[in-house]
Amino acid sequence: MRVLIAEQDYALYATLLGEAAPDLDIMTSGDSAVLSQLASDCPVWLGQPDLLATLLRQGHQPQWLQSTWAGITPLLAEGLQRDYRLTRAVGIFGQVMAEYVLTYMLGHEREVLARLVSQVERKWDNRTGPGLAGRRALIVGTGDIGQCVAEFLQPFGVKVYGIASEAREQAPFIEVAGLDELGRLAGEVDYVINLLPDTPATHDLYDAALFARFNPDALFINAGRGVAVVDGALVEALKLGHLAGAVIDVCRQEPLPQQHPFWTAWGLLLTGHSSAPTSPTAMVQLFVENLQAWRQGSALRGEVDFSRGY
Repeated sequence: MRVLIAEQDYALYATLLGEAAPDLDIMTSGDSAVLSQLASDCPVWLGQPDLLATLLRQGHQPQWLQSTWAGITPLLAEGLQRDYRLTRAVGIFGQVMAEYVLTYMLGHEREVLARLVSQVERKWDNRTGPGLAGRRALIVGTGDIGQCVAEFLQPFGVKVYGIASEAREQAPFIEVAGLDELGRLAGEVDYVINLLPDTPATHDLYDAALFARFNPDALFINAGRGVAVVDGALVEALKLGHLAGAVIDVCRQEPLPQQHPFWTAWGLLLTGHSSAPTSPTAMVQLFVENLQAWRQGSALRGEVDFSRGY
């Protein structure tokens, strides 16, 4: 079985996959021209969506693609073929995303940045933070990652609410409402955590009208996709005090242009798309499990429904 690896860290992935599945014929290269030549003879591809999309545009026809990212937006571009099975990375980002969210929730409660300013100004800052117990968090996107974030927050006494494509019962959430209820719940919680994928329904979701409905004491954390936020609306909402602050991990354009208003926006912290990096070891394990299922004609973890976009 020939497997093509199209990854920035292709050498590491090749080593890990060779150890995990020595029976595979692993094809890879850091040279795009060589990679294109190899792709024509490989029915299975493992790699990052932007590189995989480039190979698809060249006319290669794989049978199954395993993305190393949770997001697969480049593979959904108009004009690209969809006559293959596509799986995204699932089950490997939950804990690291939960740690990211928890870091900035605790930092907000304990006013870490304000204390740093006090230190720079040589002011003794003995304010006491109230802590997370009893705080209300809204997780927008209650799939694999959102579920794990909710479970991590529970031991801290956080009351967890959710937004999904449709309302449903889902432990440990107190309530999981449909997307049409986002405005209502955003006005009732202390934290709004966006984890939604990039789909037509999620573009420009966080606009001026929605930010105006936020609890003014709420912190907004976006670790989903940058296209969900209307950038100017967020900057203006922070100026007007519609929310207490924002932690932005993902942006419409990355790296962020030097003149973008996020750099200097009051109350906004940029974290440079660092929230949930892919673990190559965990990714290879997921791929090997999916490969076995693919060979058996069984269901694959994280299989994408092209009509939904995730």
